[in-house]
Parts: sequence; structure tokens; C-alpha cells
Amino acid sequence: MKITLLMFKAIILALIIGVFSMSNAWADDAAHKVVIHVDDNDPARMNMALNNVANVKKYYDSVDEKVEIEVVAYGPGLHMLRADTSPVIDRISQMSLEIEDLTFSACGNTHSAMTKKAGKDVELVEEANMVPSGVIQLITLQEQGYAYIRP
Repeated sequence: MKITLLMFKAIILALIIGVFSMSNAWADDAAHKVVIHVDDNDPARMNMALNNVANVKKYYDSVDEKVEIEVVAYGPGLHMLRADTSPVIDRISQMSLEIEDLTFSACGNTHSAMTKKAGKDVELVEEANMVPSGVIQLITLQEQGYAYIRP
């Protein structure tokens, strides 16, 4: 089969478009990923975790790079995400509005234990997403390439 000049140009153009499409897909997947671990019922530690969120976001914005941040709370640290006991509820609300790709994950195991101990459902802040296990969430995210931070 004889390739004409027009066919050759079409093949080259298709290859170039394919390479650019793949590089754009890789760039989208190249977002930095950070998980911040909170397991302490200490307002200073909770505020430090939120300061870490703000500083990470600020840095990556300054170099025009994307970042996904997830805060995982379990054990005594779940108080960070409890609607009735969180000392940082206002900061969580504000940061959730301001920072795209910020997630707050609450341990379902800890939530169940706290609910049982309280004898009633323990309400979480509206920004919290329940995960089955905080520890398993940390493992899963690290296996997905998230950098692990524990303030």
C-alpha cells in the first residue's frame, strides 16, 4: 500500500494530537495530594492542621499548581468534626467555602462509638463526610499517592 503525502501528514497530525491529549491527561492527574491526620482532641493541634491546609493551598496556588487536601479525623480527633464540640467549626465552614478540593473525613467507627456512649446520634459538621474507618482511609489515600501529614 502506498502512503500519499496527504495520508502521511494526517498520520503525523493524529500522533501529535494524541501526544498532547495524553500530556494534558497526565497534567490533570499530577495534582498534589495531601492527607492530614487528626486524632487528638486538642484545639491547638486542630488549628495547626487547618493552618497546614491553608499553607499548603497558598503555596500551590503561588506556583499555579493544583492540590487536593483531605483531613481525616478519628478517635478523640473526631471532636474536630462534631457539631456540638468542635472548637474549629467556624474555620472549617469558612475554609470549605474558600478552598476547592478540600475534604473533611470522619471515622465511622469512632462516630459509632461516640454515638453509643452518648446514647444519641452525634451530629457532625455539614462539611464532614463519613468514611467507614479513619485508619483505613489514611491507608487508602497513601496507597493512592497522597502525602501524609500529622501536625
